[in-house]
Amino acid sequence: MQNAHRASRLWRAIAKNWGLYLLIAPSFILLLFFTYFPMYGVQIAFKDYNLMAGITRSPWADPWYKYFQRFFNSYQSELVIKNTLLLGLYSIAAGYPIPILLGLLINQMRPGKFRRVYQTVTYIPHFISTVVLVGMLNIMLSPSSGLIGAIYKLFGAQAPNLLASPRLFPSLYVWSDVWQNAGWDAIVYLAALASVDPNLYEAATVDGAGKRQKMLYIDLPMLLPMSCVMLILRAGGIMNVSFEKAYLMQNDLNLSVSEMISTYVYKLGIINSQYSLSAAVNLFNTLVNLALLLLVNQITRRLGDTSIL
Repeated sequence: MQNAHRASRLWRAIAKNWGLYLLIAPSFILLLFFTYFPMYGVQIAFKDYNLMAGITRSPWADPWYKYFQRFFNSYQSELVIKNTLLLGLYSIAAGYPIPILLGLLINQMRPGKFRRVYQTVTYIPHFISTVVLVGMLNIMLSPSSGLIGAIYKLFGAQAPNLLASPRLFPSLYVWSDVWQNAGWDAIVYLAALASVDPNLYEAATVDGAGKRQKMLYIDLPMLLPMSCVMLILRAGGIMNVSFEKAYLMQNDLNLSVSEMISTYVYKLGIINSQYSLSAAVNLFNTLVNLALLLLVNQITRRLGDTSIL
């Protein structure tokens, strides 16, 4: 009886707000079909998947962790996990604080043409595709026909092949990503700073505070909740190094540092047709991301009372 009453109240609420439910229906349907329904295929990681038999009729692996064991016993497992984790940490260390700093600096600029132009210039690179970005890197850093090669030729020297250097690959990957996305990410922090009461700045000015003091004692505390949320989201994707960029920048000379879990899964599943093994590796990657997300979420909740879960 009680359950029937609750169901009746739910349907009355839906009927009352049918316009709002209709508004979110397309997003819900897309989420359902492209996020939740594909989870059905996760069982491939626990089956001896046969393309002709399909997911349902393929036999279960014996033991169930067969493909996880195969991955961890392979000589490449340690390499791809280490490369992915180090590049993910490097990306957070460089890409997380710079948008915050950029947002603070833009917020302190006087409203006017220069501020608008500066903000536009910083976020326009976000709209450059990954393919074009890697092409730009090749053009600029090519030892034979690139900008670096031309500079070296002016001094009669042979330019090094920077894109083939294992030592430089992480920095080229991370800092090109920072250049591309820092301005766009700063918009989130500018939106948070837009909600600051102007009376706080006026009171700080009356008390003799300069721009640095305003940033430290007004802007930064206001950005703390948003910055914690962004950190949690970044931590949840620490192992999701961009496949497109890593694969396009990859070559035989830098393979020791550019082989990531995403590129490894692509080669296993698409090129070598080892579907069960690639699904197991990708599932492991997802579980690590989930664990990191929950860990950082718990830490920020205890330290700053901010969380997304």
